[in-house]
Amino acid sequence: MNSILNVEKDVDKVINKFTSILDHCDTCLSDLISEIENMRRDLLESNDPEDILPSSIRVNLINHAIKKIQDVTVQLAKEHRDFHGAVSRVGKAIDKNFSGEYGCMENRSLWSDEESKTSLNRVVIEHFMRKGMLDIVDAIAADTGIEISEEVKKPFTELNKILISLRKRDLKPALDWVEANRARLAEQNSNLEFKLHRLQFIEYLSQGVGKQSELIAFARNKLQPLVSSHEKEIQTLMGSLLYLKTGLENSPYAYLLDILNWSEICDVFIRDSCCLMGMSVDSPLNIAFEAGTIAFPALLNIRQMMNSRRVANVWTAKDELPIVIELDRKFQFHSIFACPILRQQSSDANPPMRLDCGHVISRDALTKMSNGSTKVKCPYCPVEQNPQNAKQIFF
Repeated sequence: MNSILNVEKDVDKVINKFTSILDHCDTCLSDLISEIENMRRDLLESNDPEDILPSSIRVNLINHAIKKIQDVTVQLAKEHRDFHGAVSRVGKAIDKNFSGEYGCMENRSLWSDEESKTSLNRVVIEHFMRKGMLDIVDAIAADTGIEISEEVKKPFTELNKILISLRKRDLKPALDWVEANRARLAEQNSNLEFKLHRLQFIEYLSQGVGKQSELIAFARNKLQPLVSSHEKEIQTLMGSLLYLKTGLENSPYAYLLDILNWSEICDVFIRDSCCLMGMSVDSPLNIAFEAGTIAFPALLNIRQMMNSRRVANVWTAKDELPIVIELDRKFQFHSIFACPILRQQSSDANPPMRLDCGHVISRDALTKMSNGSTKVKCPYCPVEQNPQNAKQIFF
């Protein structure tokens, strides 16, 4: 963050300097143009021969104008050179505050096998399917040789069309989708159907008394079956009918017209539809990119330090990062076990092991403690036990 702020200061200086030069240039050019136009009018617009200026005076006026133009040109050229220097300083600030040598972060072994490459390509394809960019999906699939059937693409196409309709305040496609998936949505206790009907009711309500009959019919047909699970919300909607004639804008129910309700319904639809498809709400590619962006500066610093001290092999010696990276809760998806003995995070090669006494340590710690012996004492309680009885734990 400090690096960004340092560069931003230099950029602000360049912008201010450019604005100042531009204003000065416009002023100088306007003055020159005005002066030359006045001189041209004095020289050419005289109809009386006796008023015509002598040739020597006209030559002096022209020479004076030329001299002024040359002086202004030199001054503007000097300002341009100074501005070029300020721009160059921005480049130096970027080089000083940001490293362009990212090759040290590369780990080609991660993508050395075809299975890893295919998994990465599938993640990218799924990301673009979520966005509804099916032409990009087809292009990537053709380049990588991955087959994506129409059945796989169809749900994403449908969901993106519904989202576009919701952003245009068209509820019908979403309501049709909810009706087709009502049973599955009920299993996950979704309130999407009620929120859609609530928005439809508010749309009728905002149109005034002219929609009174539609409001009553809609409430009986769509809202009444949902009273058992949304009684208070429906009571609120019924109370808003008192202001049907005067309008909701100046009533205690004005919050029902808040435009944020439409943003909320899009979020609820994305959440419930993704849950129905067994997918995360956010794109895994987006999550990985954001987490990597947060972790990258610290990892780059430690990697450069390792390279300078010639201990770069420590980076890949174990299946864990060389330093602790603090990420927000939204980036945490799995339980992490850290061995209380060796202070290392568990991995596939070094999983957590449960002892007979119930305490848990890592496999490496258990191996070092037993050292080939048939008896080992728990580091937390004085119970001796056979290390062969320890069982692996899966979080």
